[in-house]
Amino acid sequence: MSDSIERLYLAVLAARHLDPATSRTAKLFQHGPSKMAKKLAEEAIEVVIDAVNGDAQAVVRESADLLYNLTVLWAAAGVRPEDVWREMERREHMLGIAEKLPKSAMKLPKAVSPRVARRPIVALEGRSLRKRH
Repeated sequence: MSDSIERLYLAVLAARHLDPATSRTAKLFQHGPSKMAKKLAEEAIEVVIDAVNGDAQAVVRESADLLYNLTVLWAAAGVRPEDVWREMERREHMLGIAEKLPKSAMKLPKAVSPRVARRPIVALEGRSLRKRH
């Protein structure tokens, strides 16, 4: 997957200076980070709505849009995909899994010693969302 994101990132960089009349990427760069952030938020909301509605195919489509808009925002902010991968790796080494860090420093565990067993990475494949009625 990181190869796909890297290719997308390079395509975004290549398209940012094209004609905004013909390039969605160039148009987003023309409008700046606030428009980019708005588009990213819109796509995230669409993913959530489709997931709650149990529409897996729509989640796939909207997730692709979400990743595109995230990549555009990264490029505008000077963030490279490898920066994100490095942070995920850092978290995995610290926490034993690439998960979101706690907001409070008080909850943050100490660095994991190589001799201490880390929590296993768990994949949640094949699970489906159920609607609550």
